[in-house]
Amino acid sequence: MRVLVVEDDKKIALFVANGLRQSGFAVDHRPDGEEGLFLARSTPYDAAVIDIMLPKLDGLALVQTLRRENIRIPVIILSAKASVDDRVKGLQAGGDDYLTKPFAFSELLARVQALIRRATHATEPTRLAVGDLSLDLLTREVTRAGQKVELQAREFSLLEYLMRHSGRVVTKTMILEHVWDYSFDPQTNVVDVLVHRLRAKVDKDFPTKMIQTQRGVGYVLKAA
Repeated sequence: MRVLVVEDDKKIALFVANGLRQSGFAVDHRPDGEEGLFLARSTPYDAAVIDIMLPKLDGLALVQTLRRENIRIPVIILSAKASVDDRVKGLQAGGDDYLTKPFAFSELLARVQALIRRATHATEPTRLAVGDLSLDLLTREVTRAGQKVELQAREFSLLEYLMRHSGRVVTKTMILEHVWDYSFDPQTNVVDVLVHRLRAKVDKDFPTKMIQTQRGVGYVLKAA
């Protein structure tokens, strides 16, 4: 899952971006509205966290522009303004949720996850299952054939992405777009390395290998 953060306050931006990355999201950060708009127009984000008070183009104008252009990224608006009128303005501009500063990261994370579920019309699937492989989205516990599999955040994110697309080939570019941010060079072998690490944990001790390579195309996860 990939999230856009548009926030000019460096401390808040770092707090939000680091927290989301540690929770398994790929995160792109931009410090002003114009740069945020550019990325939102060109990248398929799963959600966006946008501050109201931004240089060059304020957050409300940014959200309004996205909606006029029919860009349906779920948006959480951040603001130091807590009045009812301010919240109403944010939602009327096209925001899907409104969170006032200061806030707990756990609340922001829960709201981001809820927006993504709502946008994908998911009826609260807290667990993904493919064959004997199971992934719990709330506890972040992974098991195969009842055996617990310990994964790092990036490995968990990749497995979640593969499981959500089980039976379908996902390309390296698709994985880069949803598991990493723009700081990674698409020409590097980071995807191959991560897939290798994930296979060592998910497939190594089992006779049936679920993560398969489609040579020259990408990877596919199939039920055992």
